[in-house]
Amino acid sequence: MLSTLIASVDGLLMPAQSPSLRTAGSPVMQTASAAAPVMDASATEEPLLLRAAKGLPVERPPVWMMRQAGRHMACYRELCKEYPTFRQRSENADVATEISLQPWRGDGKGNGGYKTDGVILFSDILTPLPGMGIDFDILESVGPKMPPLRTKEKIDAIHLMDPDEACPFVREAFGNLRREVGNEAAVLGFIGAPYTMATYCVEGGSSASYLEIKKMGYNDPALLHTLLDKLADNLAEYACYQIDSGAQVIQMFDSWAGNLAPADYDIFAGPYQKKVVDKVKAKYPDTPFIMYIAKSAALLERMAATGVDIVSVDWTVTMADARKRLGPDMGVQGNLESAVLLGNHDLIEERTLEVIREAGPTKHIMNLGHGIEASTPEENAKKFVDTVKNFRW
Repeated sequence: MLSTLIASVDGLLMPAQSPSLRTAGSPVMQTASAAAPVMDASATEEPLLLRAAKGLPVERPPVWMMRQAGRHMACYRELCKEYPTFRQRSENADVATEISLQPWRGDGKGNGGYKTDGVILFSDILTPLPGMGIDFDILESVGPKMPPLRTKEKIDAIHLMDPDEACPFVREAFGNLRREVGNEAAVLGFIGAPYTMATYCVEGGSSASYLEIKKMGYNDPALLHTLLDKLADNLAEYACYQIDSGAQVIQMFDSWAGNLAPADYDIFAGPYQKKVVDKVKAKYPDTPFIMYIAKSAALLERMAATGVDIVSVDWTVTMADARKRLGPDMGVQGNLESAVLLGNHDLIEERTLEVIREAGPTKHIMNLGHGIEASTPEENAKKFVDTVKNFRW
């Protein structure tokens, strides 16, 4: 899901083409024709997650896990043998559909699957960058890498994306997912937030200290604001494209904003988060919008002020404290410490129920406080999901 497997690429190279689809008899699901109609959620009862996100009465909290589609599942690791690069998996609509569905229904042969209440598109926050004129590629076990953007000329060259031209596989995958899950689960899309996306662009990848982007903000703030503004316009466009393609909920990840001092957050992160939210809400006011920031205990009120519907709470604050600070009208998501899933089943159940009770019966989506760890046993992930699904108010 989030960028973990990106590698550097010559700026003159175009994005790799999606691989051809599997042949008959291959284990990846062959989805319905792209021309088939997407199920109208209004025809039957809306998915539990969507009802909870809208503040409607629910019998229990819905549950899904950030990074639920990925390395902790054996069926995903098996699929990687045939599609060895991240972009081969994420930019082929049928393969991305199959991976997105694995946490929901397993590999289709009775192996794995938790029937989560949310199915999130298997993709990466960097996926829209080529559509803006920013090249990147993905090699395994290297981490996010791209040519750094640190000059006015390079930043001025960023343009507004045409999502249908840049990533048509996203539209096709969302259509597939809506047809597959119907109203049994909600389909989620996601984007990176402007500051986090700018961090990758300026640093040239991930970073331990984020000094290059901080240096730009302190020494040439106008240049950084130009980059953030361009990214905000593009990310809003991309979020709207996902909703138009079938996403029923959008989550925005500002993974690195928690590394900012509060004063810098208010200058370089918060205003651009709000710009994205405002643009998306202007077009799709009824689509629930979630925001997640790692290490965000000090930022909850600032996150809520952007206009999102739901604040995804990380593990550094109790859900009781988050509820008290955010008030009864703000939805919450989370926030079991992901490492708890490495513990025994009794601990998983105890800690899960503790979060549910602290969150209360309304406007709560059960999730982890961070992405699921790759070393998590599948039976432990299932215990977490089953604990939530067996709960009743």
